[in-house]
Amino acid sequence: MNSYSIKELLNKQPVGDTVEINGWVKTFRSNRFIALNDGSTIHNLQCVVDFENFDDNLLKQISTGAALKILGTLVESQGRGQSVEIQATDVFVHGTADAETYPIQPKKHSLEFLREKAHLRVRTNTFSAVMRVRSALSFAIHSYFQQNGFYYMHAPVVTGSDAEGAGEMFRVTTLDIKNPPLSDNGEVDYTQDFFGKETNLTVSGQLEAETYAMGLGKVYTFGPTFRAENSNTSRHLAEFWMIEPEMAFYDLDANMDLSEDFIKWILQYVLDNCLDDLEFLEKRLLDEEKSKPQNERSEMALIEKLKFVVDNNFKRVSYTEAIDILKNSKPNKKKKFQFPVNEWGVDLQSEHERFLVEKHFKCPVILFDYPAKIKAFYMRLNEDKKTVRAMDVLFPGIGEIAGGSQREERLEVLQQKIKELDIDEKELWWYLDLRRFGTAVHSGFGLGLERLVQFSTGMGNIRDVIPYPRTPQNAEF
Repeated sequence: MNSYSIKELLNKQPVGDTVEINGWVKTFRSNRFIALNDGSTIHNLQCVVDFENFDDNLLKQISTGAALKILGTLVESQGRGQSVEIQATDVFVHGTADAETYPIQPKKHSLEFLREKAHLRVRTNTFSAVMRVRSALSFAIHSYFQQNGFYYMHAPVVTGSDAEGAGEMFRVTTLDIKNPPLSDNGEVDYTQDFFGKETNLTVSGQLEAETYAMGLGKVYTFGPTFRAENSNTSRHLAEFWMIEPEMAFYDLDANMDLSEDFIKWILQYVLDNCLDDLEFLEKRLLDEEKSKPQNERSEMALIEKLKFVVDNNFKRVSYTEAIDILKNSKPNKKKKFQFPVNEWGVDLQSEHERFLVEKHFKCPVILFDYPAKIKAFYMRLNEDKKTVRAMDVLFPGIGEIAGGSQREERLEVLQQKIKELDIDEKELWWYLDLRRFGTAVHSGFGLGLERLVQFSTGMGNIRDVIPYPRTPQNAEF
C-alpha cells in the first residue's frame, strides 16, 4: 500500500490503487463525507466512509480538527469540486478535537481573532497558503544565491554595533536588573556583564557581511533581526527576517542589476511553484475588495501584480528627478498627498513611492543618489558632497521593498562621517580595518522577508505573514 501526501495523490491520481493518507478533518457532513487536509496543498481530499461497516464509537470521534489516517481505494469522484476521492475501507483516529471548544471551525474568522490563536491558525486555508508561499520564497532565495556564486554567511545575532544608527535595540545582559553594578560615575558597569561590554540583538547583519565579502567575494546573510521600535502599525515587527547580500567589486549599477534580477527570479519561482495558493489568495482578496469603496480598491489583482514586477524592466530614476516629478504632480499640486513634497531633501513616504510606480512610470522603480542627511553613515558619498550612492527598489501597492547602497570604501571619508554623526570610532575599529587593508569598491542591499511575503500574498498586515509575530506588548506563543 502506498502512503501519499494529498498533494502527491492529487497530482498522480492513481485511480484504482489502495492508498493511505493522513491529515486533519476540515469538514464532516452527512455522517459520510470527510474533507481531509494535510497541509501539503490548498486542496482538500474527499473521503467517503460507510460508517455502517465501522464501530459506532468511531463516528463520535470524528469532527472538524480531528487527526485521521484513512485507507481506501482512490476512485473518480461522482461529485462536483474534485476529480478523485477515496472510498474508505479503514479509518484510524490519531487524535480527536472537541467540537465545542476547537476554535478553527469551518466558517470565516477575522484575522484579529486568528492572531489570538496563532498556534492553530495555520490550519486555515489562508494561513496555510501564506506559509507555503513563505517557505517557497525562502527556498528560492537560497537557490538564487547558491546558483550565482554567493556564500551563505551566518551573521551574529548578539552584537555590540548598531548598523543603522537607530538606537532602538534590544539589550542583551545577564546583569541583575534590580541591582546592576555601577561605575564611579553612577552608570551601569557593563564591564561586569557577560560579554564585558554593552551588547544588543542585531538590527542588521550588514556590517559583518561586508567583512566576509571582502574575503569571499560574494556573500549573503538570511536570518532574524530585531528592532525595539514601539510601533503598532501593520508594517512593523520587533522580530523579522532579513536577506542581505554583500558583494566585493560591485558598484551601485551592478548592485541595482543584481537586485532586479534577484527579485524577478524569486517571484517567478513562486509563480511557477505556488500557483494554487496564489489563486486562492487572489480570490480571497477579490472578495475582500468588494466591500471597499471603489477608490480604495487595488488596480491589479495579486497574480497580475507579481507578473507586473517579473515582466517589466525596473525604471532607474535619481532622487532629484523623482522630487521634481512629485513636486509637479497633480496629487501634490491639489494637496492630495498626506505628506506634501515641497523641497529637495525630504524623506519620501510610501504614497510618493507608489505614485511613481503605479501612476507615473507604471513599472517597478529603483531610486538612487539620495540626500546624505537621510541615509546611513556607511553609504558612499558622491562628488557633489550632498548625495550618497544609495538605492531603494519600489513596488506597486507597497512602496519600498528593498534598500541598499554602494558602501563607502575610502577610510578618510568614512572616518569623517562617523565623526560628524558622533559615533564612537573605537566601536567600529574592525569595520574601518576593511578600508585600511585592501579596500575596494563594494555594495549590498537588504530586503525584509516579511515585506516580500506581504507583497507575494496580498496580506495587508505584516503580523499575518510570520508564524509568531513579536510586537509591543506581545510575545505570546
